[in-house]
Amino acid sequence: MSRLARVLVVDDDLTVREVVVSYLKVAGHEVHEAADGEDALRAVRQYRFDVVVLDLMLPGVDGFEVCRRLRAMGGVPVIMLTALGDETHRVDGLEAGADDYVTKPFSPRELVLRVAALIRRAGERSAPAHGVVTDGDLSIDAERHRATLAGTPLNLTGREYDLLQFLVAHPDIAYSRDDLLQEVWGWSFGDQSTVTVHVRRLREKVEREPQSPTRLVTVWGVGYRWVPAS
Repeated sequence: MSRLARVLVVDDDLTVREVVVSYLKVAGHEVHEAADGEDALRAVRQYRFDVVVLDLMLPGVDGFEVCRRLRAMGGVPVIMLTALGDETHRVDGLEAGADDYVTKPFSPRELVLRVAALIRRAGERSAPAHGVVTDGDLSIDAERHRATLAGTPLNLTGREYDLLQFLVAHPDIAYSRDDLLQEVWGWSFGDQSTVTVHVRRLREKVEREPQSPTRLVTVWGVGYRWVPAS
């Protein structure tokens, strides 16, 4: 069981909001609502949320921009709601910093489970931990949940940090995208493009030349492998 949380649901469709809010409240969470991007940003400035459920297609400030601003304000996990089959929007949402997404029309029960998974992951990251792992000029401080490269803090989302920590802890092992979805995301199934986007974002932050990676490398026909520093 995940701990209960404060969740912000952002959607301009009243019917969708009512359904999502109802299911989350039944699960025991404290739920707040916002009908557009500006309302969402005001709510986040006023309260501390454990998860934000965010529709992409919002009037005024859209979901992409809201997600980018949320990332600049802190590390609150974001689940994006996207249109079924619209892969471009799903990828763009992940690029903007979303941790997860659910496609419309969706199962409210699945969404509640996705919220629970993000809360559980956040709890694992905040649990007491000790020690600093170093790999060349890369340093991962588990207690502070922080990574630095050559002494400079890396601005990582929660998922990016989880992915980096997992790979560095398991060097020289080739993992498929399905393996990483299960080990890092905790999903038994899902869209592999989620992993692809997060790997690309992580490379942009830890590789000197992201287009020619030497640390987080592709293993053709398999997936990805972390190459430790010599």
